[in-house]
Amino acid sequence: MFRKPTTPTIVLLLLCLMYFITYVDRVNVGTAANAIKTEFQLSNTELGLVLSGFAYPYALFQIFGGWIGDRFGPRRTLFVCGTIWAVSTMLTGLATGLLSLFIFRLALGFGEGATFPTATRAMQSWVADGRRSFAQGLTHSFARLGNAITPPVVAALIAALNWRGAFIALGLCSLLWVIVWGWYFRDSPAEHKGVTAADLARLPTSDGASGHKRKAPWARLARRIMPVSVTYFCYAWTLWLYLNWLPSFFLQAHGLDLKQSALFASGVFFAGVVGDTLGGTLSDMILRRTGKVKLARLSMILSGLGGGAICLLAVFLSDDPGVVALLLSAGFFFLELTIAPMWSIPMDIAPQYSGTASGLMNTGSAMAAIISPLAFGYVVDVTGNWILPFAGSVILLLVGIGSAFLMHPERPFLDLPNR
Repeated sequence: MFRKPTTPTIVLLLLCLMYFITYVDRVNVGTAANAIKTEFQLSNTELGLVLSGFAYPYALFQIFGGWIGDRFGPRRTLFVCGTIWAVSTMLTGLATGLLSLFIFRLALGFGEGATFPTATRAMQSWVADGRRSFAQGLTHSFARLGNAITPPVVAALIAALNWRGAFIALGLCSLLWVIVWGWYFRDSPAEHKGVTAADLARLPTSDGASGHKRKAPWARLARRIMPVSVTYFCYAWTLWLYLNWLPSFFLQAHGLDLKQSALFASGVFFAGVVGDTLGGTLSDMILRRTGKVKLARLSMILSGLGGGAICLLAVFLSDDPGVVALLLSAGFFFLELTIAPMWSIPMDIAPQYSGTASGLMNTGSAMAAIISPLAFGYVVDVTGNWILPFAGSVILLLVGIGSAFLMHPERPFLDLPNR
């Protein structure tokens, strides 16, 4: 018998859709890259600049965007952000050259910069404490689902509408989510007409509603989150190689056509959907059984980074595109085991500043998003070798394993009184 989903479940579903849409909009350019590169006669380095353009404002707005989400609430923040990223996606389809492409990708970064830290603020109020890692894993699995379906969907849209029409169509879909979010969501569960007393009993009692007035202790919080940011940078370096260059990698390194390369890339990203969901589920299960938050988070993070490094190292041993795709899929699966526990750690450490803390952490990913695509394109242009850039990924994943031991999710951040 069908049971109507609870309001917290619907809110979580809306957040899942947001993660899905934002990743479609940020990685669609990877599938369209060859068509864009050909039309505007770009080098790989210039294409890398376009791919990295998203990340400059994205990095800036991780911290300030997280603070905005804490200060003004997720409802207004995500409505404005969503409008910006939807419009910038449509404008990308109207680009006339390298400069306009770069500007529109900058605009996309402005729109998406505050989204994930603000979504974490929303989860702080709408998700029960013992399901934080599950919620983070589920939402990020939808992001990876967006990664997985984007290559074949964008390839089909390009075939039907050309690459410009593909961006306009995707931007219109984003606007639809923005409208639904503004209509349905409320910052405080108690303010939503659909929330029952049973729902409120399961949800955390916090000041997670809109209008968080306390001044964030920036310096102390930044120092506490720094090891988390470094670890996330090491993970994200490889993530952004996957997101931006994977379709081109199969197209150029293995001689596949656009449809084949899109399908190979899609298969790799589907492995991430499984990894995200499993990592969050296992982390929460370990926490329930042991009560040890550090064990619950670090066991998944260390397993994921270590497994990813081994799989990427093995990529150097084969020239067969099928074998390489399987190794990249396995590597991505392991990497994504880390996502849910990583995004749970800012909530574990500083629940009262979860938006700001997660923004500080995600700054690591944003910095990787700036450097990684440029480094990949430059190395390929200089050496002609499409495998060599993965060596940097292996090294950084090992660095991430070391920095992970400096994170302490079991130690809550103390909100000291002003002096």
